[in-house]
Amino acid sequence: MSTNESPEEPGGAGRPPEPPKSSESPKSPEPPKSPEPQPSPESLRPPQSPEPPQSPQPSEPSQTPEPSEPAKEAPGQPEETGRQRLAAGLWPPRVSRAQLIVALLLFVLGLGLAIQVRSNSDSSALRGARQEDLVRILDELDGRTKRLEDEKQQLEDQRKELENSSNQAEEARKQTVEKERQLGILAGTVAAQGPGITLKITDPTGQVQSDQLLDTLQELRAAGAEAIQINGVRIVAGSYFSDENGGVAIDGKKITQPYEFKVIGKPQDLEPALNIPGGVVQTLEKEQATVAVTRSAKIVVDALRAAKQPDYARSSS
Repeated sequence: MSTNESPEEPGGAGRPPEPPKSSESPKSPEPPKSPEPQPSPESLRPPQSPEPPQSPQPSEPSQTPEPSEPAKEAPGQPEETGRQRLAAGLWPPRVSRAQLIVALLLFVLGLGLAIQVRSNSDSSALRGARQEDLVRILDELDGRTKRLEDEKQQLEDQRKELENSSNQAEEARKQTVEKERQLGILAGTVAAQGPGITLKITDPTGQVQSDQLLDTLQELRAAGAEAIQINGVRIVAGSYFSDENGGVAIDGKKITQPYEFKVIGKPQDLEPALNIPGGVVQTLEKEQATVAVTRSAKIVVDALRAAKQPDYARSSS
């Protein structure tokens, strides 16, 4: 045994052996290590990082639409202007069946409204009329109604006479002669006389034209005129008016003012028809013409028309 070693004393009372000297720096003594626990099988597994809580996601993730980039045109093609793109979007029009139906309904609705507005505007003259004018218009309408009822009664009486007469042939001949006389007056082939009015229109400025004279004639016919003569020209169903230099022509025959109407009919119906608000007299006076209406118990209409033989029409009886 070497002298450097000393026997250990029981209980660890001896000095511990000195560490061998070396050129290296002395190391601090390490603390005693506690016995390491045996690893469990679960600890041998690699550690897993905890997963963050997942938020509920929709079945299909919505993607934010990215702004569309302008299409890159092929080199050498000119870029379309805004007006061209607008024209391409508007034409050809893309119209569906529902849009066509809606457009048709709107058109029908607009047409109905236009007709309603027009009818209201036509009756606006009567709304502003005076009481005596309204009474005059009502009297004229009553007169027209009465004339139609009288004509209907006459035709019924003729039918009854033909059915009840013992000599139906003689009765038919009488009625035929009377009908011929009436038709001759309407056709202008025979002269006529009876109560009526004389209408004289003086036009110093030359503003009265053929259409205004035609309106006057139509108003007289609607009021019950049976025979009319204007400045020596007999008016029949086929008469026509036209403008000529310095005057008006009736059936191609020129007449000049003053225009004189000789009318056979009931004066109580003819005169009010001309003087209704907005009627013939007011219209002619707006043209600076002078209108004079005179009632008469006897008006003679003696201008005649030559009877024309029809070229193709023949009696069917």
